[in-house]
Amino acid sequence: MPRKAGEKAARAHSPAAFSALILQGGGALGAYQAGAYEALAARAARVDWVAGISIGAINAALIAGNPAPRRMERLRAFWERVTLTLPLPPNPEVIGPMRHWWNDTMALWGACWGIPGFFSPRPVWSWWPQPPANLYDTAPLRETLLQLIDFDYLNDGPMRFSVGAVDVESGNFAYFDNRHERIGPEHVMASGALPPGFGAMQIDGRWYWDGGLVSNTPLAYVIDQLEVDAATPVTLFQIDLFSARGQLPHTLAEVADREKDIRFSSRTRMVSDQLRERHQQHQRLHQLARLLPEGQRNSPAVKALLAGCDDPPITLVHVIHRHKTDETQTKDYEFSRLSMDEHWRSGLCDMKASLGLMDAQPALDPGEFRTIDYQARAKRQVLSTARPMAKAES
Repeated sequence: MPRKAGEKAARAHSPAAFSALILQGGGALGAYQAGAYEALAARAARVDWVAGISIGAINAALIAGNPAPRRMERLRAFWERVTLTLPLPPNPEVIGPMRHWWNDTMALWGACWGIPGFFSPRPVWSWWPQPPANLYDTAPLRETLLQLIDFDYLNDGPMRFSVGAVDVESGNFAYFDNRHERIGPEHVMASGALPPGFGAMQIDGRWYWDGGLVSNTPLAYVIDQLEVDAATPVTLFQIDLFSARGQLPHTLAEVADREKDIRFSSRTRMVSDQLRERHQQHQRLHQLARLLPEGQRNSPAVKALLAGCDDPPITLVHVIHRHKTDETQTKDYEFSRLSMDEHWRSGLCDMKASLGLMDAQPALDPGEFRTIDYQARAKRQVLSTARPMAKAES
């Protein structure tokens, strides 16, 4: 007798499943991730692993570094602390077509005077006798992190935590992971040390910059480091702050905005396509092995070939901050309270809609890879599924 859709969904998202939250870098746009996490937390969904880059690393630390009842309080405290309320924000309905001028003005205000609890301009006299290695002092961010994050809980708590950075001298990417080392505020700050604004962070004798210089999305790292068996359903919530797809720009300002989107989207669709293709390749290898005589099928050579090919069923829920008409290329350093609240609400709504799409899907087959991509503007859903290869007769 066929199972009901609700029964399938319940099995697909059972408590035994494994879930990870993947947070892209994007400065002021990170409030979108906080809103998205609010929707996830309201669902009482368990998150086993959170990984981030840059502002995603800060949001990840606020989540992993606090017990569940305190996470939203600390996320809200951070975003209210680092957003500008002066001069007084205008009524969004009144400012209308002048909104993009307001955004650029607020971005310039923050660039000139700094952001409370985040960074402040270095005084000119501190540049002498050497040229400055960076424009801003991030000591305020360190104090904010120490006040809002329990680093003992982050290191010893139940949630895995990973952030990415770039070794300045070697150019190699590095991940700091609480399963392999003790994490402190310097690891989080290293992931967000974007030059020339922020200076490199020194950790164990090495200097690190923002991980977004190499890859702004930790999806590949999470997939490569998954430690679950093939029977455990995996759900990956990937919250991106830059959309790879967009329109052809017509002005220099639009060119700068579009270039930033392409650069920091970090080819996430290509990465997810490659992961789906890898799943399919592993299924083909299993299919070929089943065609072999039993003696050869159980040989050490075939077993070695199939090692690592038992993939769990994976659902990738791709939640993307889509470009809004009043945003400009300053969107990632425009820290007004007005924009922060809008980004937060947008993330909340998009994650709710994405969770609704996920719940409507049937349970995954073993080895299946499914992508769910909710597009609010298009009023439609995008689902792509890589199903396992048909089982061959031996």
